[in-house]
Amino acid sequence: MIRIPLPWLVFTGLLIFLAGIFFVWICYEIARRFKESKMQRSRIRCRICSFDFKADRQSPLPRCPQCGGLNEHEPARIF
Repeated sequence: MIRIPLPWLVFTGLLIFLAGIFFVWICYEIARRFKESKMQRSRIRCRICSFDFKADRQSPLPRCPQCGGLNEHEPARIF
C-alpha cells in the first residue's frame, strides 16, 4: 500500500481536475476558432457603406444588399 499524506492527496486530485478542465477549455477554443474562421470566409464587408453581408464564392462581384455597391472577395483583415 502506498502511503500519501492527506494534503498531497487533495493537491494531486485538484491538480488532475484542473488539468482536465484546462484541456477541455483549450479543445473548445480550438473548435470555436475553426468554426468562426470557416464562417468568416463567406462574409464580405462593403467598401462603400461598411455593411457586413454573406455572399457565396461563386459570384465574382457580389452586390451589397444595403447600398447596391459591387464588392470583391478579399481575405478578412485582422487589424
